[in-house]
Amino acid sequence: MADTVRPPAGLRADARRNYERLLTEARVCFAAHGTDASLEDVAKRAGVGIGTLYRHFPNRQALMSAVFEDAARELLVLSRELLSAPQPCGALVTWLREMVTHASEYRGLSRALMAVDLDGSSALARCSHPIREAGGALLVRAQEAGDVRGDVEIGDLLQLTHAIALAAEGNPGDPELADRLLTLTLRGLKP
Repeated sequence: MADTVRPPAGLRADARRNYERLLTEARVCFAAHGTDASLEDVAKRAGVGIGTLYRHFPNRQALMSAVFEDAARELLVLSRELLSAPQPCGALVTWLREMVTHASEYRGLSRALMAVDLDGSSALARCSHPIREAGGALLVRAQEAGDVRGDVEIGDLLQLTHAIALAAEGNPGDPELADRLLTLTLRGLKP
């Protein structure tokens, strides 16, 4: 994933470097150990103290949000491109597959994203709300085309998508599990 998250404006050069190193090391630690990785280890790997980490990211959710922003940006770009795809249901399926892929990138991210839907006040909600709107537009388009039942809601669909990523995370020996579960879910969406 590209390193495109920008530090907050107005940071001194050394603070900006610390911010960027913390994000880089958080990505490495989260990829290797999951989103429950030790924040002390993240700070140590970045060459800063834990206080510096907390000055930039007041809690784990804020750090996860900054790490996930690049993936969220990619998903938003993809959703805009898919809004003009000739097959509305195919566009929704493509986007949902990407959701599963991105949620599976860091062990524990899908569980955290599921919790965001229950607690919209967390820092991770900053990424979640635009994703919900983007997915909602694709869903409405598929519903208007008659490809998806009208009673399907984007919140439920995202929860199912995160649950699929979580199930796949728990079964790393079955690389096809996520696709099979997504296929089953999508069959239930048909009118």
